[in-house]
Amino acid sequence: MVVHLIDGTYELFRYFLSPAAAFDRSAPPELRAVRGVVGSILGMLEGGATHVGVATDHVIESFRNALWAGYKTGDGIDPLLLAQFEPLEDALRALGVVVWAMVEFEADDALAAAAAMAERDRRVEQVVVCTPDKDLSQCVRGTRVVQLDRRTREVRDEEGVRRKFGLSPASIPDWLALVGDSADGYPGLPGWGAKSASAVLGRYEHLERIPARAAEWDVSLRGAEKLAATLTEQRERAELFRTLAKLRADAPIGVDVDGLRWLGPRADFAAWSTRLGAPTFHERATALAAARTAATR
Repeated sequence: MVVHLIDGTYELFRYFLSPAAAFDRSAPPELRAVRGVVGSILGMLEGGATHVGVATDHVIESFRNALWAGYKTGDGIDPLLLAQFEPLEDALRALGVVVWAMVEFEADDALAAAAAMAERDRRVEQVVVCTPDKDLSQCVRGTRVVQLDRRTREVRDEEGVRRKFGLSPASIPDWLALVGDSADGYPGLPGWGAKSASAVLGRYEHLERIPARAAEWDVSLRGAEKLAATLTEQRERAELFRTLAKLRADAPIGVDVDGLRWLGPRADFAAWSTRLGAPTFHERATALAAARTAATR
């Protein structure tokens, strides 16, 4: 079986910002992005997806805000977008899809936890984490746990992570600690950029393995002395940023692989389809569930 894990927060932003959604008058403005995401996931099911889980940031803030004052919050996000998180979660549950609406943790943590859980199940052939988010690259394992950008259709396995970042998936939190992540609200270390971080971590893998003196680096890099001094002086900050970047595979998801199997919509999906201005959603989901049931007989 193949397990699909979907970044619902990214999908909601994507459809909210889509020019096509702005011109879609079939759903009310407060549900247009929800309609887009629900229709997209229904399309995935029709395309053959059988085991599906969706993670959302029900509350934008998380435990990381207590660790770093500048960490991302809901400030500045369009209220019309923020108001669609809960309807999205309810509509997807009505479709029959498992939803992790995260409060203390983040959606990315739920995806990491679900990916680790599914990878441990020997029946699972592949885990597809549907998001382009570089944070989730740390979850990639060989060709068994991969990332999929559903917009571009790019699939990134472990070799793909190495080509893009110049290092292994396990080094992604360390790389983010050095270069920072403006989307999440932490700056990285002064002077460190994507290329220098990739060069050093591609050789040493983790922060604690980087020699304190640049003269000991087995890497040819301009300005190495200054970079090494900065890392030494700001070691605690770098380790804090790595903690922010490292996803929590112990986040509570409360389900195993069997629990992710799609069995069809609930009765209330008919009402949701009408609210979304897409009554055919219910018809399609019901027909698909019936076809799958018949195929197993």
